[in-house]
Amino acid sequence: MPDRSSDRDALQEGTALSLQLERIAAALERLAPAARPEPGFEAADAFVWRADAAALAPVLKVNRVDLALLRGIDRARDQLAQNTNRFSRGLPANNALLWGARGMGKSSLVKAVHDAINRKNSNLPAFRPLKLVEIHREDIESLPVLMNKVRAAPFPVIIFCDDLSFDAADANYKSLKAVLEGGVEGRPDNVVFYATSNRRHLLPRDMMENERSTAINPSEAVEEKVSLSDRFGLWLGFHRCSQDEYLDMVFGYIDHFGLPFEPETTRAEALEWATTRGSRSGRTAWQFIQDLAGRSERKLVT
Repeated sequence: MPDRSSDRDALQEGTALSLQLERIAAALERLAPAARPEPGFEAADAFVWRADAAALAPVLKVNRVDLALLRGIDRARDQLAQNTNRFSRGLPANNALLWGARGMGKSSLVKAVHDAINRKNSNLPAFRPLKLVEIHREDIESLPVLMNKVRAAPFPVIIFCDDLSFDAADANYKSLKAVLEGGVEGRPDNVVFYATSNRRHLLPRDMMENERSTAINPSEAVEEKVSLSDRFGLWLGFHRCSQDEYLDMVFGYIDHFGLPFEPETTRAEALEWATTRGSRSGRTAWQFIQDLAGRSERKLVT
């Protein structure tokens, strides 16, 4: 006859073990920190894309200047503002490439326009705040993941990459080209892509020349590289400013922040500052203003 007592003992032992495992699992759950829910798009108007976590980190205070303080780039300012305003209202708009001289306010313009458009349209019926999402150059490969995340957002979104360029061994430009307007899904209707670069075609000249020299059909190889820039319907060029434009920037900052100054002395100091740095630009003007404010023991409240 079968030993029923042995079966009963085995069943009891199994039940006890199962209960013990359940208690251990419950204890581990209590010890483990609860997963933080990812903030929604309502959390802020600006975000930074964290590619390693595939998550958006809200930026509560954006490092930017007022649009009115950006001098010497009037045409680029007006064109980008018009394009962004149309996009924020649900109208067709272009991807934008801001290229040219260093320190002339390319990235500052993107952030200032984003803020200005939100302020301008905040009283309109059915207003939806324009969101700004910055993606770092080294994370461009994750752009398709980011696009999918923002596709369903109930807001218009600017994806912004500062100082975008590609080196000879970098093939990520093909992914970027496909995401912007190619592929089956294409660019989401609620997304535009803004980028700044020191290069008009985003690729170094020697890289394009190497493609030309090694390709079976040189012209087609180079066209593939150059066509990346063609995905940007709006090209805005930034060039080195004149002395008058540089001084206009300096005194515009002085007026805005209410800094004490003596016209001739400050003019001479500002020109000397630019000469010692070998550059006249918006960045140089801002650095001079920081020095002037420090010497005057004034804080720059933006």
